[in-house]
Amino acid sequence: MLPILPSPTPTLSPAPSSSSNSLNILRLTPPSSSSDQISDPRSSGAPPMAVKVYVVYYSMYGHVAKLADEIKKGASSVEGVEVKVWQVPEILSEEVLGKMGAPPKTDVPTITPQELAEADGVLFGFPTRFGMMASQMKAFFDATGGLWREQSLAGKPAGVFYSTGTQGGGQETTPLTAVTQLTHHGMVFVPVGYTFGAKLFDMDKVQGGSPYGAGTFAGDGSRWPTEMELEHAFHQGKYFAGITKKLKGSSA
Repeated sequence: MLPILPSPTPTLSPAPSSSSNSLNILRLTPPSSSSDQISDPRSSGAPPMAVKVYVVYYSMYGHVAKLADEIKKGASSVEGVEVKVWQVPEILSEEVLGKMGAPPKTDVPTITPQELAEADGVLFGFPTRFGMMASQMKAFFDATGGLWREQSLAGKPAGVFYSTGTQGGGQETTPLTAVTQLTHHGMVFVPVGYTFGAKLFDMDKVQGGSPYGAGTFAGDGSRWPTEMELEHAFHQGKYFAGITKKLKGSSA
């Protein structure tokens, strides 16, 4: 630990390295004058750093991936927001996936838990298994213990979207039980609410989604997200990106 020195408080800077010693040695240097201070980029006219929104999903048959594509489009429509789509690692073998009739994985990059810390906000997507998130997504959350220990995700906004097989298959229980994962990380859950408007109240046709987030029904696998469900996903992406941008701006 460095000793307490009298005012003016010294700053630390690396001393030049020499060929005889490859280690960087810290030396004490006097504080810079006011004319040498680094100016705030917000006052110097420098462009602000982009807000990073990650869309992280698991999709076995492609329904959640389809929602993720629309969510990316919606989030990307917000100025100053940079969106990156990831998928979580698969935990089933190719043999098992083949017996389940799952198509080959897409070329969307696979995320590691540590990479979550780079995002300013994260939207998680997953299919339902008995009213809760699929085990692939749960396994990914189980691997984020290091981030929890370091509180790397605390304060970051997070949202969810999902797919179920039937109307009573978990359109609300799945996102509701997923909130426990976000809570333990100290993330800020951002539901889409009823900001999508009157279409959420349409009773003339079957439609997924809820105030928790965008959703779709897969049925036996042959039903794909409807136009309305994709619109809901686009809206959620745009809405979430706007909230994330506001939160990052207020903390800058």
